[in-house]
Amino acid sequence: MADEWKAPEEKAEDKSWKLLEKAVLASVQEQRRARRWGIFFKMLTFAYLFGALLLFSPWKSDSGVVKAGGGAHTALIEVRGMIADEEAASADNIVGSLRAAFRDEGTRGIILRINSPGGSPVQSGYIYDEIRRLRALHPDIRVYAVITDLGASGAYYIASAADAIYADKASLVGSIGVTAAGFGFVGTLDKLGIERRLYTSGEHKAFLDPFSPARADEAEFWTSVLETTHRQFIDSVRKGRGDRLKADEHPELFSGLVWSGEQALELGLVDGLASSSQVAREVIGAERLVDFTRKESPLDRFAKKLGAGVATYLSPWLGLQGPVLR
Repeated sequence: MADEWKAPEEKAEDKSWKLLEKAVLASVQEQRRARRWGIFFKMLTFAYLFGALLLFSPWKSDSGVVKAGGGAHTALIEVRGMIADEEAASADNIVGSLRAAFRDEGTRGIILRINSPGGSPVQSGYIYDEIRRLRALHPDIRVYAVITDLGASGAYYIASAADAIYADKASLVGSIGVTAAGFGFVGTLDKLGIERRLYTSGEHKAFLDPFSPARADEAEFWTSVLETTHRQFIDSVRKGRGDRLKADEHPELFSGLVWSGEQALELGLVDGLASSSQVAREVIGAERLVDFTRKESPLDRFAKKLGAGVATYLSPWLGLQGPVLR
């Protein structure tokens, strides 16, 4: 009844406000609807891209599974980079690859393609021992080490377990020695006026601490540890290479020096100069190469680098690194 007594001008103004209110509400609803559809399509696009990434990109891990297919082939295993736990050339990865290659019915021979400066004597020793064990179990399958750019120290340790070693004439081969390095920051602390407080329950518990003065008896002890590891290295190389190694004529073979592939051939460190494809074709007689190298995704490697990698790279600077075959 109240509207009936309003003036025509007031009624027209009320209608205008109602129309405006409806228009605003409709606009808000349309914006909300558009936002919901926008979120939906963005999520759909993200799911599509993520699925494509898993299916087709190199980030997808193959979980180390190798499908050789039918027919005779030469199994190829890469030994690349530092030989260390949690690295691509770890004992777990190389040994797993070797076992898979030996198990495959089509394998006529195995090539370890090596490009490594060496690394952990423990990891190298594990691989060396497993190569010799598998060779004894499968005498009909021969193992060949092919050194590309570099086969030094722990990498040569591994190679010496093979039936034969090949390299390029310009490859770097050898470096049969052991090293352990660190830094001392005692003088730096003194200059900065920093007092070092270290509490231990053993007389030599902190002998590798870079912030404590070096002691002659501890340096002598640490040298004996390195010499023991060096002797183990030499014994393994002698066992693997046998009479082919001209160590009696060239005692400097075990001094830590490195030689070119051409020089290494003369010294008995390698048996010939050839590439992986040449060995597969001319020595093994199975030209088709099948890669048995266990691989992990870049995502896995990135995650490891965030954790263990930080400690691995900092430890030499802090004097915490153990012996390294290098």
